Amino acid sequence: MNAFDMARTAYTSPAAPIRTDRGIEYSAFAKITHQLRATAAKKKTSFPEFVKALNENRRLWTLLAGDVASPDNQLPKELRAQIFYLAEFTQKHTSAILKGKADEVSLIDINTSIMRGLRREGGH
Repeated sequence: MNAFDMARTAYTSPAAPIRTDRGIEYSAFAKITHQLRATAAKKKTSFPEFVKALNENRRLWTLLAGDVASPDNQLPKELRAQIFYLAEFTQKHTSAILKGKADEVSLIDINTSIMRGLRREGGH
């Protein structure tokens, strides 16, 4: 490799873009919301995949609840409380879905709203 090739390699963009925390959060919501939509469409024939998507969504919200409950969290107190409430709602609503007493529409709507908020505030 000559000096020109070394210089070009050193100044080209990296293979993986630098991601912000908001961008990472957005990506997690986007992936899980896509899984929820895709598996909900075929839940009658592939219920285990739907349950797996619900579980991944529940895990994401559990992580968020833990994060906003931390005294080190820098978000405004009111926003932290709202996120914690949504995490609790997600837990209860997921249980209702698994019992056949609710559908996934509310979970998808909440995730989509969170994604809009993450994108609007310049994180993605």
